[in-house]
Amino acid sequence: MKERKGKNQRWEFTRKDYRTYHFTAKEIVRYLLEGAAVCAAADYLFYQNILALLFMIPVSVLYLKMQKKKCIARQKRELNYQFRDALTAMNVAVQAGYSAENAVRASVKDLGRLYENGSDILDEFRYIESQIRLSVPVEDLFIDLGKRSGVEDIENFAAVFYTAKRTGGDMTQVIQKVARMLGDKIEVKKEIEATLAAKKSEQMVMSIMPAGIICYLKLTSPGFMDVLYGNLFGICAMTVCMVIYGFSYWLGVKIVDIEV
Repeated sequence: MKERKGKNQRWEFTRKDYRTYHFTAKEIVRYLLEGAAVCAAADYLFYQNILALLFMIPVSVLYLKMQKKKCIARQKRELNYQFRDALTAMNVAVQAGYSAENAVRASVKDLGRLYENGSDILDEFRYIESQIRLSVPVEDLFIDLGKRSGVEDIENFAAVFYTAKRTGGDMTQVIQKVARMLGDKIEVKKEIEATLAAKKSEQMVMSIMPAGIICYLKLTSPGFMDVLYGNLFGICAMTVCMVIYGFSYWLGVKIVDIEV
């Protein structure tokens, strides 16, 4: 909850924090089941023991946390891309002679044509517009959006916008330069994502291959791997294999996960 007082008005709000993510009940069930399926697959490949499967059940909770991180990263990325469009709309407005406040109002109309109702950036700019009508400083609203977003580009814009607004800087130049820089950065990011798409697919195939080889041996030579199950040596050996397998998968994901 945040609060600000003026001469004749007082405003407070609780807005979406993009640094966190709240699962729906459907998502919780889905990801827990996916985590349980991963545990069952690991037990089948490496242990074939119900007791080992019971010990691995808590991994489903860790899987849920991993998915939450992915969802947070996805909503931040989407907000960043949407904010680029919002800045472009503001840039057009200020070049036409609008003030920063009126540029926000004009950009809301443009964003309404680009995005559906319920889109994060549309909701945020509609909220900023409503607070401007209550005489809330627009620079404070952008600072708050930057803090809640957790997106470096938005935070940087908010800081530059705040300083320029308070010191009487040229808002047209500020918005124009930031919009161009953010647009160039996002284009580079999209090019990198497109280039890495094939590599990520290759990494996923390579990660699945060891498990596929074990399944192949189990199906074609049922007794060939029996020595690795149901005894202390087999448990230790398969545990080491599973740890190496998990580390290799994590390392592969990190290699192809490039941030700009």
